[in-house]
Amino acid sequence: RKRTRPPSGSKPIIHLIIRVVEQQQFIMASSTPKPTNSLLYKNFQKHPAALIESTEGIFLNTSDGRRILDATSGAAVACLGYNNKDVQQAVVEQLVNVPYCHPGFYKTKAAEDLADFLVESTNGLMSKAVLCGSGSEAVEVALKLAKTHFSHLAIPQPERSHFIARVGAWHGATLGALTLGDFKVRKDPFVQLISQNSSQVSACSEYRGRKEGEDDEAYVQRLAQELDDEFQRIGPEKVCAFVAETVGGSASGCAMPIKGYFPAMKAVCEKYNALLILDEVMCGMGRTGTLHAWEQEDVVPDILVVGKGLGAGYAPVSAVMLNAKLVESFQKSGKGFAHGQTYMAHPQAAAAGLKVQQIIRDENLLAHVQTMGEYLGSRLKERFLPMPFVGDIRGRGLFWAIEFVTDKKTKMPFPYSLGLNSTLHSRGMSAGYEIALFNANGGYDGYSGDHFLICPPFIVTKADVDDIVERTARVVEDTFAELVNSAVWEKVTLQMGIDNKCEVNAVNAPPAVGVAAQ
Repeated sequence: RKRTRPPSGSKPIIHLIIRVVEQQQFIMASSTPKPTNSLLYKNFQKHPAALIESTEGIFLNTSDGRRILDATSGAAVACLGYNNKDVQQAVVEQLVNVPYCHPGFYKTKAAEDLADFLVESTNGLMSKAVLCGSGSEAVEVALKLAKTHFSHLAIPQPERSHFIARVGAWHGATLGALTLGDFKVRKDPFVQLISQNSSQVSACSEYRGRKEGEDDEAYVQRLAQELDDEFQRIGPEKVCAFVAETVGGSASGCAMPIKGYFPAMKAVCEKYNALLILDEVMCGMGRTGTLHAWEQEDVVPDILVVGKGLGAGYAPVSAVMLNAKLVESFQKSGKGFAHGQTYMAHPQAAAAGLKVQQIIRDENLLAHVQTMGEYLGSRLKERFLPMPFVGDIRGRGLFWAIEFVTDKKTKMPFPYSLGLNSTLHSRGMSAGYEIALFNANGGYDGYSGDHFLICPPFIVTKADVDDIVERTARVVEDTFAELVNSAVWEKVTLQMGIDNKCEVNAVNAPPAVGVAAQ
């Protein structure tokens, strides 16, 4: 039979596709799920506990009847919540019209429109955008752009290939991103594979980094001097860029910059003609109350990396933005950017990202993030700071972290081997609690230092915030009540009570090779 091509943007076709998807969802929900072992999970011994059958608003519904409140937007991704019909419609329209074309051969309106939106969102401070598929991928692109910039100068500087990052940072799982990061749990297994062209300086950490009696100005000056010293140690002519998360992500638990920190860091970069790259994959695109987190820091990066909330989980999309200085070096050199990937500037991903950002703008959600963020922060501090094992609560907007310690005064973490953060997460997911908490560790030394993130969708109400706080409080209280009455607790208190620093560090060291991490 002769097939006729449906007209571009045909509404009946779109509705038909949506109907088919809805019917398929109904069939899946009605059938008994079959166990499968074909998908490789990161933990061979323990698969994810929940099979998600449907989602709605800020909730995920499991096959065994649980209704999980997503207090973390996945991994700070699902900023609009789930099943937003406008985003779904935009993706379906793009699917019908132009589902894919090779980014090296063709251009699409969806990709160009999203790039325009992103550049305009910086008030012209950024000049171009590269559209990618994931945060890690975007970080790789940022590194290559920085390196290429120096190679394209009128007097090329190919020796600039070293990147300075920060202790405790996490920039992604690919090899270049791992090179920058300092999350030892994930970095150490691959250390023989990664480049040695990076080093780390201290992060800005109000809770763990500032010395007693040190004011903001003195602390910033000390960190700036440390960065300057690192330039000198490496050789200023060899340093390509300083890379930092504007607000710390999963590994550091929302570590906040203090006033004046980033202007001081950029001043050091400019002193040696190096670049400033800001990684806002997790903290950007409205998560901290402004579309870009750097807008609150009196600084403008040379290269900006965004992701996660850019597409809100409706499609895998990330972006790298670069300023006019870098664009000029490319244009004057007459050379291109030696990089390309199959799914760069993917039209469906671009359509999703553009619609998500239009909704955030048109519904004034950034103001809502600020209001709800202030309320969430005050509720968390009120409810959790009195707890004996809560050391710090920090964040802004809808991006908050709770850090746990054995002692509020010494700030000593729990042993890594205890796996406290995993225990808290597992209890939260269980029946009777049904709340998703983004658990992590490593904030103390790359291994130990338990915390979790609270970063709900931008659409939360005050009632939702209250629900999140109370569910989370029950998780924490019940976990510690069970822990302090266990044989494990007696062992932990004996271990953590040792004054010998070497022995304490041994307690918090990673497990021996072959022992599964929590």
